[in-house]
Amino acid sequence: MSDIHQEIAVHIPNLRRYARALVRDVVDADDLVQECLTRALAKLHLWREGSNLRAWLFTILHNQYVNNVRRSIRSGTTVEFDDADLPLRLPATQAKRLELRDLDRTLARLPAEQRAVILLIGLEGMPYSDVAAALGIPVGTVRSRLSRGRDTLRRLMDGGTTQPSLPVAPSWRPPASPKTLGVAAA
Repeated sequence: MSDIHQEIAVHIPNLRRYARALVRDVVDADDLVQECLTRALAKLHLWREGSNLRAWLFTILHNQYVNNVRRSIRSGTTVEFDDADLPLRLPATQAKRLELRDLDRTLARLPAEQRAVILLIGLEGMPYSDVAAALGIPVGTVRSRLSRGRDTLRRLMDGGTTQPSLPVAPSWRPPASPKTLGVAAA
């Protein structure tokens, strides 16, 4: 096996972890990684020696994910049955597992752009510049999405909502006429 193939193989566990976080299904994540690797090997002639191979692979994976989402939107709406939404038969005894489940569910509620940035930086430990290159956005946008995503994640984990609550305005009523007040008009 050539050196480049060995370098690609080193990144497979990271690609799988990111894909699982994106699609939230082991089988679909493995399919996504396989599509990514197939595309990377087919387009290996486009990779520039000395550039960041990890960022290039994550770019391919992310773009493949976006293409799959767009394709599923065009083909219609599907509702997936999620076992995690079923009521538990036995009370959970492991608080950390529940926290991870809540975090996973909360991450799924974030906008896709914020979730991608949080996963690449928080889970994969990628530098901002590599995330920007992988997603094809400026570094400032990465920082902005990360900040907004973290704020939203904190609020949701603390039991808040995605939108800050606004004060409710009293309903409008027309002003009372002198007749309804029992006052004679002058």
